[in-house]
Amino acid sequence: MFKNYLKIAFRNLVKSKGYSAINIGGLAVGMAVAILIGLWVYDEFAFNRYHANYDRIAKVVERGVFDGKTYDGGEHTSYPLGQYLQEHHKDDFEYVIQSSWTDEHILAYKDNKFTKTGAYMSAGAPHLFSLQMRRGSRDGLKERNSILISESVAEALFGKENPMDKIVKLDNQFDMKVTGVYEDLPYNTEFRELTFVAPWDLYVASQNWVRDARDKEQWNNNSWQLLTQIRPNSTFEGVTERIRNIKMEHTPEARFLKPQNYLLPMSKWHLYGTWDDAGQADGRIRYVWLFSIIGAFVLLLASINFMNLSTARSEKRAKEVGIRKAIGSIRGQLINQFFSESFMVVFLAFVLAILIVVLALPSFNEIADKRIGFPWANGYFWLAGFAFCFFTGLLSGSYPALYLSSFQPVKVLKGTFNAGRFAAVPRKVLVVLQFTVSVTLIIGTAIVYKQIQYAKDRPVGYDRNGLITVEMNTPELYSQYNRIRGALQETGAVEEMATSSSPSTFLGSNNGGFSWPGKDPNLHDNFGTIGVSHDFGKAVGWQFIGGRDFSRQFSTDSLGMVMNESAMKYMGFRQPSDIVGQTVKWGDNPHKVVGVIRDMVMGSPFSPVRPTLFMVNYGWANFISIKLKPGLPLRQSLAKVAAVFREVNPGAPFDYKFTDEEYARKFAAEERIATLATVFAGLAIFISCLGLFGLASFTAEQRTKEIGVRKVLGASVSNLWALLSREFVLLVIISLLISTPTAWYFLNGWLQKYEYRTEIPWWIFAAAGGGALLVTLATVSYQAIRAALLDPVKSLRSE
Repeated sequence: MFKNYLKIAFRNLVKSKGYSAINIGGLAVGMAVAILIGLWVYDEFAFNRYHANYDRIAKVVERGVFDGKTYDGGEHTSYPLGQYLQEHHKDDFEYVIQSSWTDEHILAYKDNKFTKTGAYMSAGAPHLFSLQMRRGSRDGLKERNSILISESVAEALFGKENPMDKIVKLDNQFDMKVTGVYEDLPYNTEFRELTFVAPWDLYVASQNWVRDARDKEQWNNNSWQLLTQIRPNSTFEGVTERIRNIKMEHTPEARFLKPQNYLLPMSKWHLYGTWDDAGQADGRIRYVWLFSIIGAFVLLLASINFMNLSTARSEKRAKEVGIRKAIGSIRGQLINQFFSESFMVVFLAFVLAILIVVLALPSFNEIADKRIGFPWANGYFWLAGFAFCFFTGLLSGSYPALYLSSFQPVKVLKGTFNAGRFAAVPRKVLVVLQFTVSVTLIIGTAIVYKQIQYAKDRPVGYDRNGLITVEMNTPELYSQYNRIRGALQETGAVEEMATSSSPSTFLGSNNGGFSWPGKDPNLHDNFGTIGVSHDFGKAVGWQFIGGRDFSRQFSTDSLGMVMNESAMKYMGFRQPSDIVGQTVKWGDNPHKVVGVIRDMVMGSPFSPVRPTLFMVNYGWANFISIKLKPGLPLRQSLAKVAAVFREVNPGAPFDYKFTDEEYARKFAAEERIATLATVFAGLAIFISCLGLFGLASFTAEQRTKEIGVRKVLGASVSNLWALLSREFVLLVIISLLISTPTAWYFLNGWLQKYEYRTEIPWWIFAAAGGGALLVTLATVSYQAIRAALLDPVKSLRSE
């Protein structure tokens, strides 16, 4: 009997090829979108789970209150805090790992030289990360000049040679013995770029400022990371309570900031990495919820289509039900027949959806910056997929199975059966719901793009064109500034060159303790602080609104200061002339203000610019900024610059970054979200139109005789087109009235997350609504005009 059900179901699918294609294709696309989003969400929640002790690892982070707002100090911690936790909280922590920032360094072996990303860490780091060792052991960092490297680095440096106990050069300074090789970390972990680990003791011994922080108990110098692993019998909440006020106890002068330490569990690093002004955890979790909702809605749209078309087509089978009952079929057999057809369609759609996902995954991964594979061996995935197929088939097949099977065959075969005036109401409600969701997604995508463009169009306060940055990661670059500068100018390819403590796209240092004339005694200052060479302003193209740039002609400029417009206003001055020439003290060191510049956007382009002070300080140099001469071939200019660096620094590769590309990366996350949202919104509209096309076709077919009578009575094609289109246009207008306020409410809330944000213009709602109406008319018109052009003789022949 079951075989017979499937045979009849297959015949019905083949008989109505158009409806079958729309039914199966629409549902398959919806399922594919839901699967892709589900895989993306799963990958987000699985982030960092590679580490065996995932549920006991945490960062020490700092929060406090500044100007009445909760500030996020992030994972910047002081040197003494790590020492204190190791000595006074041994019962709470299994490991306390002090770490430098993961950064680019030069590794060299014989003629092989590479720039690789790594960090200096305490000896327990390999245990905390549960590194999978291919050679050596996790205890390989106990010697000061030891190093652990990843498999990919070992292959790049040594090829097929055994890397153990080989000596590599680190940053042209240290001879490091390879004591272990570990498996490359996966892409979905915070430390995926960690390709080597060097001992923390070597870092402390080699950096004067780090030794000073240790020896002078500099609790206010937050320049490092602190990673911990709590003991099995401890909890993050309990340990946080015990360490919360440690910094406040050791820095009485900073109590106005109310600095407090927290443990941020590894499970929250990726999704809850920031706080808003109210102190609530925030971060990528908002995107996870956003896409989860989109996935659910797209799947809902596809399911609505499927149920709409299934129920609409089932009404045409009333006579079939009557005949079957008349020749002896019982109701249970009819129910099984309708359910078997429904389950077959859903199963075919599921198979097609899997094929779509497999084909789409490479492109999806590229857009989403993921490395997701299809979960062939994941039992939970298949269980969820088959559960969805079962419930969708059950829901969509319930109407024809339970309602149509209850018909009395006498009424159906006599032609007195009427589905009722309200039979189409559920379908109309579902169409309204479809377009409400689709239009909301379109408006949302448009606002996301507008916000990104708004930030991109923001004046950045300097010239990014032709500007490159080179990190000073070897001693040769620190000691030969004048030689490098002179050689670069002789090439004829360089307009200007300067050094700074931070690149122009990142603000790496903040400090307080400044005083100036007229300072409010209750104002607790905190400024971005950058040390620069005299020519930094010329290199990056500062835009002065008052005063002048640093100049070697004035010996006093060695203690000069240039501030941005935000710093001037923060200090309480309205005009540059009010502060230029004044003296600003940093502790006991006086700095004369020589100029005020327009705000440089060095941080997030979506946030206000921090008050920032620039001071001449060659000792802080960490980066070289080079302004290439305009009008020259880029490749030729870079070749000349590279030759200078190879001559001055032969032991290291010449690595540089274009400033405009680094600035563009600040939009990467938002642009990925916008691209994905656009794709999903487009698919949502496609699915909605697919269902609309099917319903319009069914409606036109159902009213064939009515159209024939109207044509005989003199109705024109335009009259008939208006008659058949009016109903669907009205449904879309209703959906617009619902989606417009809904979209405004949620998008306005989303924009509040950005301090530098665009407005929501009325024309986006008008454009989305007009576009939806045009798409609706285009979709419906084909079927409406096709029906209106039919020969009325053919449609009325059976009457």
